[in-house]
Amino acid sequence: MPAFGPWRKSPYSNDGDNCVEVAISSNGRVGVRHSKRPEQPPMIYDRDEWAAFLAGARDGFFDLPADTSSTPPRDDCQ
Repeated sequence: MPAFGPWRKSPYSNDGDNCVEVAISSNGRVGVRHSKRPEQPPMIYDRDEWAAFLAGARDGFFDLPADTSSTPPRDDCQ
């Protein structure tokens, strides 16, 4: 596995409650991991895959439904 680092977390992570970190590898791939489980291998994407994901996120493709009252809150970031 390529070496990743440094791992970065969004400043919008609300003091660590949103636990996704991203890093670039030594071979230019993008790694994504759960910050509370750094010992687990990251999901790895090439730059084109990552760019497609970011474009979808910016366009609202991955936005959650407005009414989440029927979905119990998750607390697995600890």
